Amino acid sequence: MNQVPTVTLSHGTAMPRIGLGTSPMNDADAERAVGTALELGYRLIDTAENYHNETGVGRALTNAPRAEVFVTSKFNKRWHSIDGARQAFEASAEKLGVEYLDLLLIHWPNPQQDRYVEAWQGLITLREAGLVRAIGTSNFKPAHLQRLIDETGVAPEVNQVQLSPVWAKAAEREFHAANRIVTEAWSPLGKGTDLLSHPTVQQIAKTHERSPGQVVLRWEAQQDIVPIPKSADRGRLAENLAIFDFDLTDGELSALAGLDGTARPAADSDHTGH
Repeated sequence: MNQVPTVTLSHGTAMPRIGLGTSPMNDADAERAVGTALELGYRLIDTAENYHNETGVGRALTNAPRAEVFVTSKFNKRWHSIDGARQAFEASAEKLGVEYLDLLLIHWPNPQQDRYVEAWQGLITLREAGLVRAIGTSNFKPAHLQRLIDETGVAPEVNQVQLSPVWAKAAEREFHAANRIVTEAWSPLGKGTDLLSHPTVQQIAKTHERSPGQVVLRWEAQQDIVPIPKSADRGRLAENLAIFDFDLTDGELSALAGLDGTARPAADSDHTGH
């Protein structure tokens, strides 16, 4: 079984440096995929209220000791209040069949609603109560994050964003690093783009005798980004996990970074959200 390295979050929790994303799996598919992933050595599982598969994920979690699995979920804008964050936690914990979450995220800032600071205050309270081990955000821009810091004095431990070489998010990553926020990448393989077939990716993969997907995931991991690729295929799951035994050169990292902006725009969280 693969041993996945970890990164220590700012509040002290160790988080695996790669995980399994479960969107848009249903309960049955999520149960199978998570079960297979756990067998292969995955120890970070990412779900969300909006994915409607927390029950299936929870069924699979019974196959591994709870303390060994880093479980992440996310909640929607209807819970953007101090009390709402706790209600969101309770709903997710019940579906997942767990007593605590390792990481709970605000799924989108929904700035038009203008209540994400209240949701953040609720998460701080949950962490203080020991119900969640780490707290963070998803799809927050630096301006959103700065407001959380300014109004509460507490920075998220993780910010999960749509990120890959075609959505490199350099400014966001710089802000994260300056505030000890770990960058987590959803859609790390550039879903909906031709990233994996791009000649640059193909050539680097050939050089290292690796798959294009492994090269892209290594680009992320080598820059302290935590990718959470989604797959239900056992072979692909194993392949995605095997990215910690080779290194890309500085030139290869730069070449992949040069693909930024070559795909359709990433999701804009000032106008998108749940």
